Amino acid sequence: MEEEDDRMAYYLEIGAIELAGVDESGEMIFAINDKAKELAPELWEAHMNYVDNSLLELYKDGYIDIEYDENLEAMLNLSEEGYRIALEKGIIPIDMPEAPNN
Repeated sequence: MEEEDDRMAYYLEIGAIELAGVDESGEMIFAINDKAKELAPELWEAHMNYVDNSLLELYKDGYIDIEYDENLEAMLNLSEEGYRIALEKGIIPIDMPEAPNN
């Protein structure tokens, strides 16, 4: 636990993570920011793997629909339940607008 606290303090100090807010129970919420790509590539890679795996899981469970535009760029559409799960997993920003009603 002390090692995790030290690592967290280090990432905060170098600016790879930042305080994003406080949840309803008073627990602090931290976010990995784009600076982590350069400042802490190991953290960024672990974060991206977590996000990718979480999105794949949501897709497999039927909470995400994928549509493609004319340039074949993927657009993800989360169901309300998918949005809730993604928010709980921390894979979408806490200040992202609410999921639209499907």
